[in-house]
Amino acid sequence: MKISYHGHSVVRIETNGKTILIDPFITGNTTTDLNAADVKADVILLTHGHGDHVGDTVEIAKRNNALVVATFELATYLSWQGVETFGMNIGGAREFDFGTVKFTQAFHSSGFVTDDKQIIYLGMPTGILFTSEGFSAAFSHQT
Repeated sequence: MKISYHGHSVVRIETNGKTILIDPFITGNTTTDLNAADVKADVILLTHGHGDHVGDTVEIAKRNNALVVATFELATYLSWQGVETFGMNIGGAREFDFGTVKFTQAFHSSGFVTDDKQIIYLGMPTGILFTSEGFSAAFSHQT
């Protein structure tokens, strides 16, 4: 398993022949070395619904046919935008072909503000426990 940090909230994990992104905020992120149009991903994991974490998720997921794993509310919202999603809840764990994902409790907010000043609630924020190839990693992001 290879884990690399790409600025602000962006983490890339390469494991079991898959590329996983966590919180792919790339466009507008002055600290990243990535270009959203070039990023390849099989899976995207999201910790919460703020724009500086969801970032380029929809574009990357659609272009790569990537699965997005997020809390139920955030996954549902993204599925309405044509993205394949898997919704989970805090405390839940799921074994996928690329590894096991478990969402943990986080203390932050999780919503999106629309251009017409509406706030969309997108579920609870999370930390992520990720296990693959006999190794585990914790990603707290905003906790």
